[in-house]
Amino acid sequence: MKTRHFDRIGNGGITFTELGFGTAPLGNLYRAVSDEDANATLEAAWKTGCRYFDTAPLYGLGLSETRLNPFLRSKKRDDYVLSSKVGRLMRVSAPDQRTGIGKFFDTPSRKEVYDYSYDGVMRSFEASLERLGVDRIDILYVHDVDIFTHGSKEASDRRIEEFMSSGYYALLSLRDQGVIKAFGGGINEWQVCQTLAERGDFDLFLLAGRYTLLEQEALATFLPLCEKRGIGIILGGPYNSGILATGPKPGAFYNYTEAPKDVLDRVARIEAVCKRHGVRLIEAALQFPLRHPSVMSVIPGGQRPAEVESNRALLDVQIPAGLWADLKQEGLMRADAPTA
Repeated sequence: MKTRHFDRIGNGGITFTELGFGTAPLGNLYRAVSDEDANATLEAAWKTGCRYFDTAPLYGLGLSETRLNPFLRSKKRDDYVLSSKVGRLMRVSAPDQRTGIGKFFDTPSRKEVYDYSYDGVMRSFEASLERLGVDRIDILYVHDVDIFTHGSKEASDRRIEEFMSSGYYALLSLRDQGVIKAFGGGINEWQVCQTLAERGDFDLFLLAGRYTLLEQEALATFLPLCEKRGIGIILGGPYNSGILATGPKPGAFYNYTEAPKDVLDRVARIEAVCKRHGVRLIEAALQFPLRHPSVMSVIPGGQRPAEVESNRALLDVQIPAGLWADLKQEGLMRADAPTA
């Protein structure tokens, strides 16, 4: 698998495989997965050449990190890149009060406690090291200081302020000491990423679903800022929660809920252009973000070996230049979207 080397501050940097593995599904997201199946999926990802693994305390309320533990123990530490997230602490709770009921299944009884303070970041980092069973994590992202998570811009702004006045300095210290290689934000909205980038010295942003074949608004101001500052992008959710993988069928998911009619119609038009060029929608969707120079890796995730094997095969498909040109011509892609 092809790799992309990222070294923004001259500390040796990080080499990403173009396809990473997002482990939220292995935290029993939307359905329970057995330990055996989770490990088989991780091993399948490794066999495809994937060497970047992203996790978070939230995913399965610690389950994703603990499932990575035995898998990573069998690998040489220098052979892979590992990222996790800070901003939430997991506290023991009564089973009926745990976080994520109806979203995460068969997880430990834990309740999330938001904590973007200096001490909260350090405690989260230490707990992740223990769950993962590793002696270092390459990248830490502050997790979900966005409107999607906290419900309003005012609430998001309060969390940003909490983090920037305290927890940010924990990440800065860890990077400056060489404990981590880089830090950034794992965020659902490019506007919040831009706010953070304008206020601090961030290396990377894990942007979920906001620079895809369907959406390119981040090209307006955020991605040019990343190019200017040398900030890297890890692109999560390249299928916009499913619709760019399944196509615009009834019940297709967009942003973790059923896609509205205008999204279904737009995806149908994009898919029609793809078909004219003999390309499947999912093939174009996975490859498109990687054509932007700031994008280091795309992490679609998966719950089964067949899913990660399929994602790997998509990288090898040749996409004709005419497909991108036609999408731009028909107003289905921004004219300034890099496609070479």
